Amino acid sequence: MENQPEKTPKKNSNVIYFLIVVILALLGTDVYLYMKKNTSDEKIVYQNDEKTRLQTELDSLEAQVEQVNAGKTKLSAEMRAKNDSLQSKIKVLRSELAKGKLTAAELGKAQEDVKQLRYFVTKYTADIEELKKQNANLTTERDTLKTNLTAVSEKANTLTQEATTLQKQNQDLSTKVQIASALKIGNANVVAYKIKNSGKEVDVSRAGPAKKIKINFTIASNAVAEKAAHDIFVRVIDPTGNLITSGNSSTFTADGQDLQYTYKTSIDFKDDGSGYTIDWVNPSPFQKGTYTVLLYADGYTMGKTSITLK
Repeated sequence: MENQPEKTPKKNSNVIYFLIVVILALLGTDVYLYMKKNTSDEKIVYQNDEKTRLQTELDSLEAQVEQVNAGKTKLSAEMRAKNDSLQSKIKVLRSELAKGKLTAAELGKAQEDVKQLRYFVTKYTADIEELKKQNANLTTERDTLKTNLTAVSEKANTLTQEATTLQKQNQDLSTKVQIASALKIGNANVVAYKIKNSGKEVDVSRAGPAKKIKINFTIASNAVAEKAAHDIFVRVIDPTGNLITSGNSSTFTADGQDLQYTYKTSIDFKDDGSGYTIDWVNPSPFQKGTYTVLLYADGYTMGKTSITLK
């Protein structure tokens, strides 16, 4: 009976050891759970921070796209398609990041998508800048061409004006030469004749017997006039003021007017002071009064003379 109390301490030691093991196990579990919780919290914080960073980068990329588009550069169909594609991708990524919690796989995919988007935006921006540069060069070339065209146009207008002035001067000079080269009468007189049965011509001063007139004249010296045959147009005005014409009388131009003539002939001008005579037979009887005779050559009036018949 006296030995039983000695066995009790051993049992108590076993219990204590067991309790220590249990306590240590519980402490290990708590530490594990605590560490796991910290790791999970860190992972959640990391994911949230990464989502925020990706959203911020999306904002930056979208702002970059809007900035290059704000230049109002005229885009080709290909560039418009690229712009629409980028805007669509940004919208999709925003939608993905707007979800609640992302798995590691979803976050990794979002990171890769943003990385690719960054590449496309950078390339798109470079393409737009190159397009702006090309447009600037084209604008410069256009302005240069416009300036050159204006200069050429002004030069052409100047040349046209000069040509017009020169043409007018040439015309004026040509007119002056024509006027200067036109034959002019030096001296002139008219004699009326009757014709005898023998054919002999006798000058008369009365209208009754007169049948024809002879227009005698000389040409003033003219070194400019062509030494050749010149057409002479004669207009005979009767005492009543009417032009005498034949049935086949035609017109000619002199002093800027179209005129009918009484008679047409030609002379050989040599500028040697020679005298000339034009015979004209009146198809009608002569009347008493003054007949006016006008001569024309080379488009101008040569001169005039007259005869009065009793």
